[in-house]
Amino acid sequence: MTSKLKRLTFLAAALAVLAFAALPAAAADEAHGDAHATAEQHVVAEEHAAVEEHAAVEEHAAAGEHAEAHDPYHLPNFISIFWGDRLTGDRAAYLDPLFSAIAALVIMTVLLRVASRPTDEPSRFHVAIEMLVDGLYGLVEGAIGPSARRYTPYLGTLFMFILINNFMGLVPFLHASTSSINTTVSLALCTFLYVQFIGIKENGPLGYLHHLAGSPRSGLEWGFVPLMFPLHVLGEFIKPLSLSLRLFGNIMGEDKLLAVFVVLGAGMLSFAHLPFGLPIQVPIMFLAMLTSTIQALVFTLLSTIYIALMLPHGEHEHAAAGHGH
Repeated sequence: MTSKLKRLTFLAAALAVLAFAALPAAAADEAHGDAHATAEQHVVAEEHAAVEEHAAVEEHAAAGEHAEAHDPYHLPNFISIFWGDRLTGDRAAYLDPLFSAIAALVIMTVLLRVASRPTDEPSRFHVAIEMLVDGLYGLVEGAIGPSARRYTPYLGTLFMFILINNFMGLVPFLHASTSSINTTVSLALCTFLYVQFIGIKENGPLGYLHHLAGSPRSGLEWGFVPLMFPLHVLGEFIKPLSLSLRLFGNIMGEDKLLAVFVVLGAGMLSFAHLPFGLPIQVPIMFLAMLTSTIQALVFTLLSTIYIALMLPHGEHEHAAAGHGH
């Protein structure tokens, strides 16, 4: 069990690194924006007559960026509260990777603490984490079979990473990075690459291509290979797209719904000029906890099925025989 927890910890760190994949692009855009601002200052220095008009345009653009950074349909988080004036334009792209890193740090801290504790005196928290890991292993084993031990660390980390990110959107002053399409696409891309790696490793290059061709055996099946091969390749690219859009749409919808109910609750007591409103969003939060768990489970279960479909058929038959016995 300790080795499982350590592998889950390192995979959480890997997912955190993946979450920061969007940062180089954001940094490049910001550097481009700084260079553009320097050029504008040079023009202003040369053309003193257009200073007032240029300043008015810049002020209007900054106000527009500031309005975009403060989305009224998302609840404020501690970063937007304390650094709201600086969180404009390209800097807003750093918000989701930062909260993804926070979720990864939470996973690593918890699992390292559990893995370093002696197993002869387990605490309730230790037992709860081990039950979670065993439950995830049982879920993966039911779909893949005896070889599930090799894939549980990745799939278990994926589930916990998505679940914690989803729940962070329900905690005041935190933010769910899974409500951003960039985060969900990164997770789906990670699963896509992992599945293709497994397919090539377990089937070999020729077996991998044979699988993409639909595993033809008879002459008639080989005749349909020109049709089936591009369809299977297209299907491999559609899988991560569906994973990312499903998770993004559901979590983004939860965030917007909570924000709307918070605004409505504040509006009900606006006549009293109180610094708070009616907590009518509480029932929605309990429902969101259920849907957040379901979405994390669906993402993980579909990833498990994609891995199972990529494995050689002999492993499926062995797993089915074991369950039947």
